[in-house]
Amino acid sequence: MLETLLPILIFSALALAVIGAVRRIRLWRQGRPARVDLLRGLAAMPRRYLVDLHHVVARDKVMSNTHVATAGGFVAAAVLMILVHGLGLGSSERMGPILGGLLLLASAAMFVGSLFVAKRRRNPPARLSKGPWMRLPKSLMAFSASVFLLTLPTLGILPAGTGSVILALALAAVLVWGLGEMFFGMTWGGPMKHAFAGALHLAFHRRPERFSTKGGEGNRSTGLKALNLDDSKAPLGVETPSDFTWNQLLGFDACVQCGRCEAMCPAFAAGQPLNPKKLIQDMVVGLAGGSDAHYAGSPYPGKPVGEHAGSPHGPIVAREGQALVDAETLWSCTTCRACVEECPMMIEHVDAIVDMRRFLTLEHGNTPGKGAEVLDNLIATDNPGGFDPGSRMHWAADLNLPLMRDLGQVDVLLWLGDGVFDMRNQRTLRALVKVLRAAGVDFAVLGNEERDSGDVARRLGDEATFQSLAKRNIATLSQYRFQCIVTCDPHSFHVLKNEYGELGGVYEVRHHSTYIAELFEAGRLHFAPWKGGSVTYHDPCYLGRYNGEYEAPRNVLKALGIDVAEMQRSGFRSRCCGGGGGAPITDIPGKQRIPDMRMNDVKETGAELVAVGCPQCTAMLEGVVDATAEVRDIAELVADALVERPAGSGGGSDSTRAPQSAAGARPEMKEVTS
Repeated sequence: MLETLLPILIFSALALAVIGAVRRIRLWRQGRPARVDLLRGLAAMPRRYLVDLHHVVARDKVMSNTHVATAGGFVAAAVLMILVHGLGLGSSERMGPILGGLLLLASAAMFVGSLFVAKRRRNPPARLSKGPWMRLPKSLMAFSASVFLLTLPTLGILPAGTGSVILALALAAVLVWGLGEMFFGMTWGGPMKHAFAGALHLAFHRRPERFSTKGGEGNRSTGLKALNLDDSKAPLGVETPSDFTWNQLLGFDACVQCGRCEAMCPAFAAGQPLNPKKLIQDMVVGLAGGSDAHYAGSPYPGKPVGEHAGSPHGPIVAREGQALVDAETLWSCTTCRACVEECPMMIEHVDAIVDMRRFLTLEHGNTPGKGAEVLDNLIATDNPGGFDPGSRMHWAADLNLPLMRDLGQVDVLLWLGDGVFDMRNQRTLRALVKVLRAAGVDFAVLGNEERDSGDVARRLGDEATFQSLAKRNIATLSQYRFQCIVTCDPHSFHVLKNEYGELGGVYEVRHHSTYIAELFEAGRLHFAPWKGGSVTYHDPCYLGRYNGEYEAPRNVLKALGIDVAEMQRSGFRSRCCGGGGGAPITDIPGKQRIPDMRMNDVKETGAELVAVGCPQCTAMLEGVVDATAEVRDIAELVADALVERPAGSGGGSDSTRAPQSAAGARPEMKEVTS
């Protein structure tokens, strides 16, 4: 009886899964077109899954091994089950024992993995979604155990007629339960939906350059993608779910609701109305139409579940009435990319948030707090504070800084950033100038020709102002020749390095900590021994998570003789200072301030000083009223420790020689063009 019943059950489940897949694909295709290499993406998908995805999953060793056993066991068991029980190859004298034995091993591995899933779900952490996810361990066990028991007779371990008809039907019923969750639920909705959508998301990812290849590691790919402002038909940002590209919608559907993004989000921890996991799930609700009433995870702080609803072609943020998302949820984001860094499915939360901000800013002019004032200032004065552009160099009147317009060609173009208008950051800039001169670096500044990099405008959604600033800066830079740009601002560093290229400006850009580390390695800087107290280091988001630079600042501190007392949240898991993404400008209230939380992290180390490498981090952390540690930029620490080069030292005798690059070779002089 089972020999007849099993193929019917298996292929019925497969047929329903295919119908569900077609239905799901139609939902994704409501989105705008996207350029995707379908065949290459499908070919690359196994590697992206086994290498890149598991690189993130492996940060939790127990869950990584659990996932390997459960997911790997399921894939193998599903394929073998179709061969053995669906196509009847289990009765083959030659292949039956081999296939049957492999099926037993695969289903056993899956069952063991499901036991660990059940243990995880017994007392789950707050970040995990509950609801339907709580039944997942039972469904995994039902599938793996029933397949295992039904396969035993094919190997002669149990006689084919063993047991009653009732027992056979009971086993078949358990298998139906498992098939329903594993096959039917994979494409129709349920906890296993992420397996189907996730695999295709990896294949058709909007940032394929993120993934590694056989030849080496992939790129970080963190720059925002430009809007085509010359195309009158192109939407200015995202108003409705269908305004996202189809592979973005696919990516939202891939969310496994693990809550790793939620656990790392600084805005969520501060009690602001943002939870990146729920934001993605709200986009899934909008994809199919409906409300968030059945969402079973942590809500937005201060906003109960059941208040949001929408449809594929309805507004995401409504001016009145019910909407998918409240505007203040989008403006709470600091764009720190902690969510993206932690996501095992490699979903691009920040891209989606900025896309939605673009519509609010460009179409509605709806930028909260001082957002509108800052954007007006950028348009009128080329700087967010509205200062007289002609006063950009007043802070350096006594430094006699060389100007690019006078020299035309130098080794290093020092990008000052809009910290020139801030008295605190002027101290950092003066320190950096002192360091460069001590090392004999051939450098110059743009002076009043420099404009704001456009970072703030772009993060606030004003793509038009960003592109205007960027194109004018690119036109200015094209007049001069230099080897690289050096800046102490990670936000300017990121924009110049990763976002100007799409508009025609391609440059070699270094953060000042990286450049100082290179100068020290070249023997051009010498320091007195550190005699201060204990020091910790705060990783800026736009230097670390955005650009992968974690070692250079620590190498500089080590060169100073400092043994860094690391915070628990450091490196790629560093907590944001709260200063990115225009967050201090939009100023969405929460239960506590993000910089206060960060300075509590500092306090836990017992450090007397926190070293930073970003003017925004300096401003945010120094604004904490009950701080127990001093905040100083790396350039200030280096400037204070400088001593003259020892007599007879062979390092750096050529005062105009640029330090070697990380690859060990001095880059050739090249003309930078737009």
